[in-house]
Amino acid sequence: MDIALNYGKTKLDVSLDKDWDATIIEKQNMPVIENPLDAISNAFSKGDERGSLEDVAKGKSSACILICDITRPVPNGLILPQLIDRLIHAGIQKERITVLVATGLHRPNKGDELLEIVGSQKVLETVRVENHYARNDEDHVFLCTSTTGLDIKIDKRFARADLKIVIGLVEPHFMAGYSGARKLVIPGVAHHQTICGFHTAKFLEHHGSRTCNLKENIFHEFQLEGIRKLSHVFAVNVVIDENRNLSFVNFGDIENSHARAIRYLKQYAEVIISEKFSTIITSAGGYPLDKTYYQTVKAMVTAMDILEPGGDIIVVSECSEGMGSDEYVTAQKQLYTLGPESFLEELTSRDYARIDEWQTEMQLKPMRLGNIHLFAPNLAETDRKYTGVNHISDLKTAIYKSINGSGKKKIAVIPEGPYVIPVYEKQYQ
Repeated sequence: MDIALNYGKTKLDVSLDKDWDATIIEKQNMPVIENPLDAISNAFSKGDERGSLEDVAKGKSSACILICDITRPVPNGLILPQLIDRLIHAGIQKERITVLVATGLHRPNKGDELLEIVGSQKVLETVRVENHYARNDEDHVFLCTSTTGLDIKIDKRFARADLKIVIGLVEPHFMAGYSGARKLVIPGVAHHQTICGFHTAKFLEHHGSRTCNLKENIFHEFQLEGIRKLSHVFAVNVVIDENRNLSFVNFGDIENSHARAIRYLKQYAEVIISEKFSTIITSAGGYPLDKTYYQTVKAMVTAMDILEPGGDIIVVSECSEGMGSDEYVTAQKQLYTLGPESFLEELTSRDYARIDEWQTEMQLKPMRLGNIHLFAPNLAETDRKYTGVNHISDLKTAIYKSINGSGKKKIAVIPEGPYVIPVYEKQYQ
């Protein structure tokens, strides 16, 4: 059996022996919208109980639109041109419309990369398109102090706009349950102290901070607490299939539209599995998610629910941009030096996380349960030891070794990686 795993902008083919009992974990067939431009237009016209796009834009003199950075394949090229045209026709001057890239603490997107995520040269020429810089103190305003005692500060360009709109891609997220909507605001355009404050061990190690879970998820609750202090906040939430085709779109109140998109996605992205495996082969999601090792960690975490203790998770990732930020590399080097237990002890002593070390902490979760093996031939030799996982150069050999080591020929394969979430539910006879 030949399996194609998401890998960069193409696929990575893996040949499985016929005597292996392979369970391929994929989304159920997700319907594709035949005319996405019409569907987006209809979503703006329909809106929700608060009205259409024109209704909510009426009387507003400025607008700020948040979009995801390069790590998310959002179809902004389909959405932004008509969104901006309709805002202008509703009476908002183009000079008073800002598209803001919700970078969080990721690097800014410029040049060809900015054009790629905006998806329209016309948009770039019509309105201001700018990046959020979390470390620029002067760019942020105080919003509130959360119930956790942490100050929430966000970008003043968004906070002070009369009309606030986010364009969110709803997909499973290994900390916040699901991405999209409120996540573009916090951490998307939050101040660096706010971001570091709710990425501490207190949040990460909480039982509710896990993939596809919103119940008692303190990440989710913190984000909601912040956006509820804002007025006139709306969202375009989309769901795409494995080929990046539009499957769902809506427009409305930021919380309600997000909840509707999650209900739609859950039936496809969450796959009930009744057994656990000693060998799991998964992808880091392909481009753009697998550009860095930082993002690759998500594939390790989202597969762990079906991993037998002591088993192997084998991840393929292009890592075309290497490890990630300098701060993340520093955290990984600290993990390499201290070891997992001492590294976690140090994290729990801090009220504010150091930038990007939260990804290292999330990696500890699957490492506690089993063994992680990485196929990433583009990753520099000098960086490999700092990943903290085992590097493999031959995928087939690694699979053989895992199967022979466990004595079990049952394997799980997740071609889309963290876009599909296996959920273990024991079957009772």
